[in-house]
Amino acid sequence: MTTPTPISTRSAPEPAPRRAPTWAVALAGAVAGGAAIAASELAAGLVGAPSLVVAIGALVISLQPPGAKDVMVSLFGGNDKLALNLMVVVAATAIAALAGVLAARRFGWGAAVFVAFGIVAAWAALIMPLSEPLLAVANAALAVVAGLVVLRLLLGRAAPEANAAPEVRAGAPARATPPAVAAGSAPAVTPMPAVAAGSAPAEPTAWAAAWPRRRFLIASAGTLGGVLVAGGIGRTLVESRHAEGVITSTKLPTALQPAAALGADQSLAVPGLTPLVVPNGDFYRIDTSLLVPQVDPETWQLRVTGMVDQELTFTYDELLAMPLFEQYVTIACVSNDVGQHLVGNALWTGVRLKDVLEAAGVRDGATQIVGRSVDGFTVGFPTSWATAPEREPMIAVGMNREPLPAAHGFPARLIIPGLYGYVSATKWLGEIELTTREAVDGYWIPLGWAKDAPILTQSRIDVPTDGARVPAGPIELAGVAWAPDRGVTGVEVRVDDGAWQAARISRPISETTWVQWAYSWTASTGDHTVEVRATDGSGDVQTADVTPPAPDGARGHHRISFSAG
Repeated sequence: MTTPTPISTRSAPEPAPRRAPTWAVALAGAVAGGAAIAASELAAGLVGAPSLVVAIGALVISLQPPGAKDVMVSLFGGNDKLALNLMVVVAATAIAALAGVLAARRFGWGAAVFVAFGIVAAWAALIMPLSEPLLAVANAALAVVAGLVVLRLLLGRAAPEANAAPEVRAGAPARATPPAVAAGSAPAVTPMPAVAAGSAPAEPTAWAAAWPRRRFLIASAGTLGGVLVAGGIGRTLVESRHAEGVITSTKLPTALQPAAALGADQSLAVPGLTPLVVPNGDFYRIDTSLLVPQVDPETWQLRVTGMVDQELTFTYDELLAMPLFEQYVTIACVSNDVGQHLVGNALWTGVRLKDVLEAAGVRDGATQIVGRSVDGFTVGFPTSWATAPEREPMIAVGMNREPLPAAHGFPARLIIPGLYGYVSATKWLGEIELTTREAVDGYWIPLGWAKDAPILTQSRIDVPTDGARVPAGPIELAGVAWAPDRGVTGVEVRVDDGAWQAARISRPISETTWVQWAYSWTASTGDHTVEVRATDGSGDVQTADVTPPAPDGARGHHRISFSAG
């Protein structure tokens, strides 16, 4: 008698729990990070809370290594602030993606990353000089909560379904279920389907049913759409709040000493040439503020402090009531590389800095004037530079006969002829301190920039542009040249490495402004090069030696190539 083979009644071991793919949980984290940013931007736009993106960006600026500014400006020019904002968003999203991977294993790990980032953002917002502490902390908390809620939601959508039946790939044999065996009988053998010659039995593909890809992707896409809308609205509102500050004055009294009207010979009519006076909307802007500070002229004050006989305080109305004068001054950024456009000439209206210093009484030994912005930025320049009889530094309140635009320093800024802006041109001015050269280093000095920074003699070719193609025949080569506060006495051009030829220049407005230059030349068919150099009022010829902008300004001749035909 055949003894039946016993059938085991033990249940099969439970399969190991499955997780969603790494890319899916990383995506969940990234979208959650975007939700956190969008929530904070929307709050910043609606109620005026500090933008956490801007706060982190400002923290990055304060911690930047030497040379970082030069790299950013050389890469992005006037778009350096936009680039930094985007870098902050990308970095935050990458960190959030990592948090998503951690949260898929243990949610507390991912949540800890969000909380830590929120703490850093709150701290960055709190140390911003003009931030409201309660709103800063509340906005960071809102961002963390929004991010964690979205992270939990999307991870739930990404989790495998525990009871999903596995699918079987086409052509794979179905696993036979043993039939019931009667007592005392031999177990029946169920034949397996034939397998095609040369093919291996296929394994069940449980993932297709166990992981709901479509459900997760729909949830992620929908959330991402909401993030982009909310974030876009928030950023638009934030920028609109700061575009013109809280308010800009509509009152700019007539200057007691207006500038003389410009003569016809003080500008050259060459198409494409930079205008002699740059309009406010086209004037370059380089500073450390990612958003224009909101300064209310009703509460703003300018203090004169430090080594003075009498500390002074001026309201906006008191400053406007002082004798105002006008002067054309060309200012430049030290990051302006050869041939670039971080330089401009404007008509400035303001108060003589010498009058303010005289009223305060400068004490012996006060060798440095430090300008402080309401947002904490500082500059420092020699007292002797500001008090020299040959130049007229000013506290400017107007630009091109309009109230000073918010983006250019409203309600007041310093204009110090002849010095690069990073050591002199304090925007959103809040304090003028008299001190010593050793006591204070301006913002950029510890970052590797020179403490003494007179603007170098420089020139630029505007027409034609580099790489242009022009008609063969008579053409005008033209551009601008500057050497404030020495003035420009001559400009020379060299075509195709030939001899230097004198260009004609516009009659200078003053030694503190640039000039336009032009040179008539007949272009033959083919490729050409043009090089330019200027001679300043001291008789010094612009050097051909090339240096980078750091630490005290770019040197070298501007040279372009173009073709005619």
